[in-house]
Amino acid sequence: MSTQSQQVQQLTPFASALAGALGACFSTAVVYPLDVVKTRIQVTSSTARGKRKDDLGMLSVLLEIFKQEGIKGWYRGFAATMLNTFSMQYAYFFFYSFMRSSYIKRMTLKLPPGSKPPALSTAAELSLGAAAGALSQIFTIPVSVIATRQQVGRSIRESSQSSQDEEQVDESLVAVAREIIREDGVTGLWLGIKPGMVLTVNPAITYGVYERLKSLLLLASSANSKLTPGTSFLLGAFSKTLATIVTYPYIMAKVRIQARSADTDASESKGLPGGRDGNTKPKVIHVGALSLLLRVLRKEGFVGWYQGMSAQVIKAVLSQALLFVSKEQFEHWALAIMILFAKFTSRS
Repeated sequence: MSTQSQQVQQLTPFASALAGALGACFSTAVVYPLDVVKTRIQVTSSTARGKRKDDLGMLSVLLEIFKQEGIKGWYRGFAATMLNTFSMQYAYFFFYSFMRSSYIKRMTLKLPPGSKPPALSTAAELSLGAAAGALSQIFTIPVSVIATRQQVGRSIRESSQSSQDEEQVDESLVAVAREIIREDGVTGLWLGIKPGMVLTVNPAITYGVYERLKSLLLLASSANSKLTPGTSFLLGAFSKTLATIVTYPYIMAKVRIQARSADTDASESKGLPGGRDGNTKPKVIHVGALSLLLRVLRKEGFVGWYQGMSAQVIKAVLSQALLFVSKEQFEHWALAIMILFAKFTSRS
């Protein structure tokens, strides 16, 4: 094997992040209509606007969007979501790969020369994943806020608007960003940052469980050095399901805060019909994740915390499982490109 090939056998944090981001975009694009559906369900209280629980089923919402908005309704905010997915996953994989490789190198320095570093503990995997998730959230959450607003649509956020006004509204990425800044200032682009920080444990649990199960399977199967796509799919599905069930109440709270449906509910609870206090300017009351969860618990019970979880699990599991499978493929392609690039530069 050539020297160039040996030098690129391990992907750099940049290449690993790029592979993960492309895989995430691919998996999200495949299941995107489910992403819109789960967002609509999460921002709609089962006791609000005359909605029955039967009307908030995944299939019911999917058909309702199609009847009212057509196919394009299934792809509301697609560009912003792709940008958000790419930037968040790239940032996450970059920070995760960088910190993980640095941590392993530090462990290796403490071992005798030539010794193989031990596998990372579950606590270490979770800590590294949480740190990477927190860093990626800080840099990418503005795009997430814009994408959530676009997916929900103005007709859902402001149900009192006439259909004529709704048709004249510009809901492009830049227009929504300006609207958010006009309403809440620049800090409005970071709505939901607190529950977002709590939710950093979600990818940490996902990748921690995935890496642990992957290591166990590879140790049990000494003949194969890599998992099959089917095994990667199953491991990804199981890992993401577990992480989603544990963190779902905060997922729902974050979406409602970003979509401002939590503010509307708060205004109504204060005796302000339609979110107004008699003046022409809307009365905006921002709520935190804990306050929102406590209010949901009082109004809808414990089940309210898991409103729309089935859609979230189906979307997240399919997306994450596809991500794990496609990420492996993208890593193979990235490795081949790096080898070709190393050969080309050495000849020139």
